[in-house]
Amino acid sequence: MKQALDTRTKLLTQNPFSLMLELSIPAVLGMVVVGLYNFMDSVFVGQMVGSVQMGAVSISYPFTLINGGTAAMIGVGSASVLSRAIGKKDEQTIQKIMGNLTAMVLLLSVIIMAVGMTFTRQILSLAGASGDILNSAENYLRIVYAGSLFVNFFQSANMVIRGEGQLKKAMLIIGSGALLNIILDPIFISILNPYGKGIEGAAYATILSQFIQAAFTLWYFKKKSVHVKIGRIHIDGTLLPQVLAVGVSALLMQILTLVQQTVIYRLASIYGGEASQILLGAALRVWNFAFVPLWGISQGFQPAAGTNYGAKDYTRVKTLTGVFVASATVMSLIFYIPVELFPTKVLSLFITDLGVAASGAANFRIMFSTYILQGSFIIAVTLFQSLGKANKATWLVLFRQIILFIPLAIILPMIGGMGIRGVWLAIALTDAILVVITLSMMFGEFRKFAHSGPPMAT
Repeated sequence: MKQALDTRTKLLTQNPFSLMLELSIPAVLGMVVVGLYNFMDSVFVGQMVGSVQMGAVSISYPFTLINGGTAAMIGVGSASVLSRAIGKKDEQTIQKIMGNLTAMVLLLSVIIMAVGMTFTRQILSLAGASGDILNSAENYLRIVYAGSLFVNFFQSANMVIRGEGQLKKAMLIIGSGALLNIILDPIFISILNPYGKGIEGAAYATILSQFIQAAFTLWYFKKKSVHVKIGRIHIDGTLLPQVLAVGVSALLMQILTLVQQTVIYRLASIYGGEASQILLGAALRVWNFAFVPLWGISQGFQPAAGTNYGAKDYTRVKTLTGVFVASATVMSLIFYIPVELFPTKVLSLFITDLGVAASGAANFRIMFSTYILQGSFIIAVTLFQSLGKANKATWLVLFRQIILFIPLAIILPMIGGMGIRGVWLAIALTDAILVVITLSMMFGEFRKFAHSGPPMAT
């Protein structure tokens, strides 16, 4: 508990900008390395196997978010409960976190693995996959689902490590497995590609890396963690509602991304066929990866916001929110500038035919034009999760993935003969509208702080 209290004091008193750097740098690095899993699968498969197989990895990605959403629900919910418990010095709750997390992971992962491996082909057909893309995607995704338990445990448990403020340890643990995947990808692809199983090699590399990472995470909580241990493994009836209250919005973020991208791929097949699916697949790989460092900054923000809110220091919560929003916006320039200036070169990371890559450059620019606004959205969602305001986080997610996007994606292609360009434009326009909604909700929450009590004694 002593280390938790030391971390608590730092979260409550350290200069906001230096705290942001200390929390965010390891979180961003850790999340970027994790994001490289599917990103590098797409790069290696695209360069070493072929564009069709790259399209298969890309079209499979939304369905891997079933695991990502499960891990996020359990991990974000548990981390939010933990950081607020640290702020309140609630030792009893702290000791229940990991036993409850492990039991939830075991139960949900077995269900996902059984259903996912049984109905892989039917699931992929929802996205309009057919022919060679469908066959390759089925082989890849079935193997990925076999590793559900490993990825769900290490990702959700890593969020608990971040929730207690141990961002450097979280980065080192999760980064090692992801780097191993990057090393194993070309090796496994090279070995299996002569047998026509290059895409399967990428999947095997991924689940082997995830197994090693899960084993190392288990060892950490059993042997090295000072104040958060894996105790009795069972679903705690008092803790479960608190975890789900916050975690469901994180689950929805992932699952509704699945819905959103499934709609995108189906519309691409309608308006542009396989070529448009490959182009959008490459663009969405960049888009999804570009969000990873922003999520990293938000992971650094979560323990700071949750702990200060638990201690009732609402002024500091507002200050920290502003610092983290500004930092996320600056971070977004790392991806925004190259995509807007060199869209063809970015797409050619995945597509070896430069003519095909060039044909999608203008639409890629349009899609990415509002990415620079996303820092405020992600920090706002994390703020509401950290404060236990699950409904607000959920509504933001619903607006982004469903309420705004799907109508725009259906209507815009039919206006003025835009066709496939309307699908790309719908992504950008959704995020432009959403940032206005996000900021109004966030400032509304800040106004409520003025009527709350003074900070607790630290």
